[in-house]
Amino acid sequence: MHPTLSHYGDLAFNPLAPRDVSIVLGNARALQGAAEAGELRPMLRGRKLGLLCDADRDDDAVLFCRAAAELGAHVAHIRPSLTELSAPQEVRHTSRMLGRLYDAVECQGMSAALVHQMGVDAGVPVFDGVASHTHPTARLAGLIAGDATQLDKRCIVVQAVLLSTIE
Repeated sequence: MHPTLSHYGDLAFNPLAPRDVSIVLGNARALQGAAEAGELRPMLRGRKLGLLCDADRDDDAVLFCRAAAELGAHVAHIRPSLTELSAPQEVRHTSRMLGRLYDAVECQGMSAALVHQMGVDAGVPVFDGVASHTHPTARLAGLIAGDATQLDKRCIVVQAVLLSTIE
């Protein structure tokens, strides 16, 4: 069992605490070792993840789908209909529904305030562009040793985040 982050919501909206950095990097290094040994297991088999974004061919969307699929998860692409102008009850209702349907939700290209509110209401991890090269976890890829490409290292970090947050 991989160590988990106690407050997955903090991952999207606040700088990573040193303990969280250690957990994500530890999980990423364990995943990297398993992949190099050809022993990466589908630890998220049976899990369903939602990807809210307009373009499913976007580099960040592709990276998120790859990271999840390599761990055995199924990713459903959902075109977001919520905006900052959406009624609060609509955001709450949609978030709760997504929380019942998915084990986690990745939001790309949505306002941070909207993603944060969804995270409050969904009851599952809701990420704000965790696969983006601008997300706070992306810099952790530079701390991973080895000959893998930067993109592969980012994929490993996204996988580590998923394993660290999905129960």
